[in-house]
Formats: sequence, structure tokens, C-alpha cells
Amino acid sequence: MDRPRTLGELRASGYRSLPVKDEMRKNLIRKLQQNQPIFDGIIGYEETVLPQIQNAILSKHDMLFLGLRGQAKTRMLRQLVNLLDDAMPVIAGSEVNDDPLRPLSKIGRDLIAKLGDATSIEWVGREHRYHEKLATPDVTIADLIGEIDMIKHAEGRYLSSELTMHFGLIPRSNRGIFCMNELPDLAAKIQVGLFNVLEERDIQIRGYPIRLELDLCLVFSANPEDYTNRGRIVTPLKDRIGSVIRTHYPLTRDEGIAIVDANAWTERDGSTVATPKFMKEIVEETARLARTNQAINQQSGVSVRMSIANFENLVSNAERRGLLQGEKVVVPRVSDLASMLPSTRGKVELSMSEEDGQEDRVLAKLMAEAVKNIFEAHFDPKQFRPIVEWFEGNKSVTVGDRVPSRDYLKRVDEIPGLRKGVDAILARPENAAVAEQSKDGLIASAVEFILEGLHVHNRLNKNVKGGDVTFKR
Repeated sequence: MDRPRTLGELRASGYRSLPVKDEMRKNLIRKLQQNQPIFDGIIGYEETVLPQIQNAILSKHDMLFLGLRGQAKTRMLRQLVNLLDDAMPVIAGSEVNDDPLRPLSKIGRDLIAKLGDATSIEWVGREHRYHEKLATPDVTIADLIGEIDMIKHAEGRYLSSELTMHFGLIPRSNRGIFCMNELPDLAAKIQVGLFNVLEERDIQIRGYPIRLELDLCLVFSANPEDYTNRGRIVTPLKDRIGSVIRTHYPLTRDEGIAIVDANAWTERDGSTVATPKFMKEIVEETARLARTNQAINQQSGVSVRMSIANFENLVSNAERRGLLQGEKVVVPRVSDLASMLPSTRGKVELSMSEEDGQEDRVLAKLMAEAVKNIFEAHFDPKQFRPIVEWFEGNKSVTVGDRVPSRDYLKRVDEIPGLRKGVDAILARPENAAVAEQSKDGLIASAVEFILEGLHVHNRLNKNVKGGDVTFKR
């Protein structure tokens, strides 16, 4: 698209600039009227978080996203840029995105005074109007607001002159969105430096009366844990933030599965991994149980990233088995759950002292409890009494990584009552696509699910040796 390249052309085009919050409000209204999504890939917030964000934007508020780790705070903050126009005009060479019709800086005003309608115009895309800074202990006022440039001062400029200033990230974000991630980690004296920016929208450098009337949307993220463990948001700063948006973890198991499906990397080169619904439910249930387990520090939270990483490892272990067994289509099994330990370590913080191996024991119990809950959602353990009686005849079954899917087939008809349970899983509509890709693989997965379900209900004993798992009575 041909756009004006000089101030004269811009004025002739009839262009009218809007403050950034009015611009966001305008584009949000259009999206709401046209029933367009505001965020891409955000699941489970439709009735809770998104209305809060929409109200804050309609109110032209600065926002604080408050929630535990792994609740999509940063992802949503970065997508706020989609509420800006696709491009905006600035005076060419301006460090602070000077509006050609209302220049902010002295350099911008001097250029227009000198060149008039011949002043060159540049167009800045929306993706360049969002700046983000992670709060770390080494962040300074100079980084955010600015500092006196002693080289410019040595060239003969006065210290009190705006032309002597080196602008920080916030002035350079003028007419855009500036995000400060993990706000409580910012030193209190630095937070105080944001007072004027939030309330009066101006900056002061080294006490000199430099007034820049910034046009900004300021957004922040914070974890409630930070308020007590590492720092806190100073009260006057919180008072100046228009809206505090509370985020949360998936409210239902299905929402959690949908998030994992949308974010996990499962399309593997050379192998096809088809995952039945009950295996996805076990992965998500493990995370949900971790969020209520007393052995885990709930103040830190259990990130959705744990479920995503766990599912990827589950798929990888099935992929690895397929490569070793020569199976082109593989189906994850309960024996693959052990592969989730490495991807879970470090994503939970124990509330008790961390003895050697304690974390793995807690995680193993969580996985067993998850299998138990999902098994109860699908079956009544009492219906498998014939299977238990078969094992009481001093019989055993070995499953695991080294057992090909075809070896499970003979067990289905050999063990009384097992065929009925497997057929029930095959008949479920959500498993139809998996059965079509690999019926043998789904049968093998169903067999392990039933045997493990009986084990966690204390109907069968289990012995693990290497990659082999032996069930017996």
C-alpha cells in the first residue's frame, strides 16, 4: 500500500492520530462486533479472564496480569499488539516515535519547524510497537526511563537540555505498549520511578524538569508468590494500575487436554504416534493432582508447561519403541508414563525437605493416582473379577517397552474378561481415529490400562525390572 512519505502528504490524506489506548479500544470494539477472537491459542479463559481484559481495554486502563506460572500471562500480553493498527506514521529518525501531527521531542519539533511539510515520514508496523522487559535485580532507572549522555554533554549541550538525554525503553515505546514482566522482582526504588509514568505520563531524568507527555499502554505480569518470597509491588504503584486481571489453571480436564493438544509437539518425522483419549486424560490428571498435593508447594503452582512437556515425552517414548520394534504407527501405553519423570522434575517444588529420590517418589505416586482416577472414570474394578481370578491361578503377564503390540493380542482372549474391557475402549468414539490407524497398538494400550488399573486398586501386584513390567496376583 502506498502511504504518505512526507508531513504534507500525511495532512493531505486526512490522517488523524489516536492515543494508543483509544486505538486499542477502537480495534477491540470492531473485533467484538465482528465476533473475531482477540487472542490466538488461549483456551479456557472465555468466560473468566477474557471479559476482564476486554473491560480493562474498554476502560482504557493499564493492566496487571496476576497469576501463577504457566497461566499464559506473557502470551496474552504479547498478543495485545494485535489490537493496534497495522502501521502508524512517525517522524523519520525519531527515537520516541514522534507523531508528525503532534511531535513529542524537541528533535521532532525542530525538524518540523525547519522542514515543514517536507518533513520525512516513516511507517512503523504494530509488531515494533510492543516492548518488553523482564524485571531482574540489575534493571536500572536508566534502562527504563533514561540517562544523561555524557558524550552529548561533552559536545556542548547543557545538562538540562532534552538533547543531552539518552532515552530508556519506556520513552522509546511511546505510542505503543510497554510490558514489565515479573513486576515484583523490580527493586522498590525502581518501581517508584514508574509513578509519574503511570499517573502523569511524563518522565524526569536526574531531577531535570524534562517533560515528555508520553502516550503509552503499560502492562505488567506478576506471580502472587513474589509478594512474599522475592519482593512485592509497592502499594502506590498498584494504586496507579487500572485493572488487575487474575488468571488461573484449566478449570476442567478437557480444557487442559485441549491446551496440551494445541501446544505439544507431536508431529514426528518418519513415525506416527496415535494417542488414545484415556492416555491424554492420565497426563492431564497428573498435573491436576499435583496442584492439590500437600507434598508440593502450591504457592509456586504447577505450570501447564508440565503437562505439555510430559505429553511430548510420552509421545517420544512411544516413538522410540516403534523405531526399535519396527512399528510405523505406535500408540502410547501406561508403561510409557515412566518417561514423564524427567520432564516433570524441576517443574514442581516440594513443600518438604528434598531428600535424594523424594521428588521421584512423589511424582510416581501422582501418576499412579492419576491412573486410578481415570480408570474409575471408565470402569468399575469389580467388573474385572474374572481377570483377577485368572491371575490367582499362579499366572503372570509381562508387558512393557520390549513387548511388541502383536504380542498383546493373544492375551486378550487368553485372560477371561479382558476382551470385554478392551472392546469397551475400542468402541468409544474418541478412540475411533486411533483404532483406524493402529488397532493392534490400541489393544496393547488398553490391555496395559486395564492391568494397571487393577494394580492401583490393589487387585494385582506389579514388579518392574528394567523396561519389563510383570503383573501377578
